Amino acid sequence: MNRQESIYLNIHQDIIDRCKSGEPKAQFQLYKLYYKAMFNTCLRIVNDRLEAEDIMQESFLKAFEKIITYKGEVSFGAWLKRIVVNHSLDELRKKKLDLQSIEESGINPATENNNSKEDEEEIQVRAEEIRDQINYLPDGYRIVLSLYLIEGYDHDEIGEILKISSSTSRSQCARAKQKLIELLRNKKREKIY
Repeated sequence: MNRQESIYLNIHQDIIDRCKSGEPKAQFQLYKLYYKAMFNTCLRIVNDRLEAEDIMQESFLKAFEKIITYKGEVSFGAWLKRIVVNHSLDELRKKKLDLQSIEESGINPATENNNSKEDEEEIQVRAEEIRDQINYLPDGYRIVLSLYLIEGYDHDEIGEILKISSSTSRSQCARAKQKLIELLRNKKREKIY
């Protein structure tokens, strides 16, 4: 690890050390530094503002309880995000989230659309419209797509987090993209009429 990466990873180390000592002011400082990003991460997974707020608060409490185990091997933000993602997924599982499997989906990206490249080039929508349409995806698709495209996890990490294989993650991501393209096309058609 070079010097610049070391500084990046330890930028909040003083606050983290004070949190490890149980200092409430330091915990509040750390919360203020990360709550917006963690709320957005949670919201993309659970797709409900009130539930995301609750889960985010619980995740911070869990993080403060476990902060002594943080060793600085990854950035604190990445460590905290993992807690938030896992807790969000646990809450969804409690609600009996059924991630769609390859067999159940019935969507085949290879046959779903023969003109996908030409059609994709035609679709010109703003990022806000895409985020809005992501919310209409089935939970399993929305979660995998959000973890991959927005949170930056690779398929091996997604597989580990969701307890699915990396190939299932890839398949669900491809299907989610196809479904998202379909939703965006429908939205575009609605605007024309």
